[in-house]
Amino acid sequence: MIELTVNGIKRQVDVVAEMPLLWVLRDELGITSAKYGCGVAQCGACTVHINGKAVRSCQTHIGEVAGKSVVTLEGLDNKDQHPVLQAWIEHQVPQCGYCQTGQMMQAISLLASIPKPTDEQIDQVMSGNLCRCGTYPRIRAAIHAAAANKIAEK
Repeated sequence: MIELTVNGIKRQVDVVAEMPLLWVLRDELGITSAKYGCGVAQCGACTVHINGKAVRSCQTHIGEVAGKSVVTLEGLDNKDQHPVLQAWIEHQVPQCGYCQTGQMMQAISLLASIPKPTDEQIDQVMSGNLCRCGTYPRIRAAIHAAAANKIAEK
């Protein structure tokens, strides 16, 4: 049994330690916001937070996560009013929507480390999250809006 905390709830899973976290979340725990995109940590659709850091769950083995805290989009504090989610809605970021949970989780991590990022910082940090629909200008605008809203909340 491997123990970890997922979205604030202590969980135990009976799987091999080499199983990717993505499959544990989706197939064992029924948490489906993280998506399978490439399987080689190159697209970012599977991004979750492990101990507060954005990580690609498709290439993270569950054994590496034992005892740690995993947060998915479903587990965000005040999820429905989260500044990033609100900015995504305000700027109508999603087109097909497939990559968006990974994009949002990466953006939240970005804003936690750089509260008021420049365009260059956004582009650098978000470059590992691919959007086939090309909504990058809206993603950047939403991150700036979320940063402004986070500052306004303080």
